[in-house]
Amino acid sequence: MKTALITGGTGFIGRHLCADLRSDGWAVTVATRDAEAAERVLPAGVQPVESLTAADPADAVINLAGENLAGGRWTEDRKREMRESRLRITRELTDVITQWETPPSVLVSGSAVGYYGARGDDVLDEEEPPGDEFQSELCLAWEQAARRVEGAGIRLCRIRTGIVLGANEGALAQMLPPFRFGLGGHFGSGRQFMPWIHIRDEIRAIRFLMAEPGCSGAYNLTAPEPVSNRQFSATLARVLHRPKIAWVPGPVLRLMLGEMAHLLLTGQRAVPAALEAAGFAFEYRHLQPALADLLTDDPARAA
Repeated sequence: MKTALITGGTGFIGRHLCADLRSDGWAVTVATRDAEAAERVLPAGVQPVESLTAADPADAVINLAGENLAGGRWTEDRKREMRESRLRITRELTDVITQWETPPSVLVSGSAVGYYGARGDDVLDEEEPPGDEFQSELCLAWEQAARRVEGAGIRLCRIRTGIVLGANEGALAQMLPPFRFGLGGHFGSGRQFMPWIHIRDEIRAIRFLMAEPGCSGAYNLTAPEPVSNRQFSATLARVLHRPKIAWVPGPVLRLMLGEMAHLLLTGQRAVPAALEAAGFAFEYRHLQPALADLLTDDPARAA
């Protein structure tokens, strides 16, 4: 039986990955601060442990842990916690797995397309340099912490994930309420790109990188067809059979969210060049079929 150790396993992506691995016969261990709470949300058969040192060596390790960037205003204290939570866990993880008598075959370590910063209409593949903003510096430091395993001969895949779309989960769950009432719309100019990916393709891509021994380095986990915020809003309204009549001006969004509004008003036109070059085939390349799949049972569509 193949084994996996996951940090961040109780999060949106982590729970789906745990379920997918378990359905495929993997033994899965999740490192968590609260094993009792984790058991309530994790799929059946997943083993929570409250210390990385308590985890048995695994064939594959997936690092998804870190304070949620969209979980509140970016105060200086919160920015410090977002940075420290990612770096602390990643350093602890790399320390532990490089000490194993039998190292894992691969570490898939999380990052985000925020790595590139605000780049307007520039098409961003994995060869592009990092930006010079908070989220860019955070992603760069996070990836550098993971690269410590390369010296131990462990294959490393650094995944730069975009906006992951799930049914009533993640970013889409936060967007849906106003659209269901016909009050949805774009943010700011609406020209900023939204590098989205369907949750199924996110999990399939992680599994693909775990399985392919020739894969290492950085990979954008985004659909091949990024869309503007204006296009995204129009498509979501169309799938829900609702009008798109609202608009949130940039200054209003900044007043509401502070510095975090920067994420919503800039975006990145990231494309999965390395992933497709490695042979990965997306199930959802285009936004409308992806949203239609996720919202099939949404009451707003049937109304």
